[in-house]
Amino acid sequence: MSLLDSVRKFENLHIVLWLLKDICWITDFKIGGIIMIAPTLALALYLCWRFRFNRTELLTNAAVCAWICANSTWMTGEFFFNDTLRPFAVVFFAIGFLLIGTEYLLQLVSKPVELAPSEEVTK
Repeated sequence: MSLLDSVRKFENLHIVLWLLKDICWITDFKIGGIIMIAPTLALALYLCWRFRFNRTELLTNAAVCAWICANSTWMTGEFFFNDTLRPFAVVFFAIGFLLIGTEYLLQLVSKPVELAPSEEVTK
């Protein structure tokens, strides 16, 4: 099993955790929502660590971490601080946007290496 295959299982679990957190948020289940921040963010950070040598995957997963932080800040503000934490959430959203934007920009400006027919890998 490749690294990518084993990590995909964690990505799928990560989606489930994120959905549970958001279900707690939308149903106003404050304790559940706050508790779900930890495993959701922990798994996202783990995915960053696993892909630390792959720039595309690392920046994408780092953007997801920033998004989870933004989402969690927003939720916490709605739950406990009369929705006054949105400006802080915007900072995390902006960081996530910059991370993923950096990756797309790097892909745009990098020149793809074209292989000669004799250099192509065949399976």
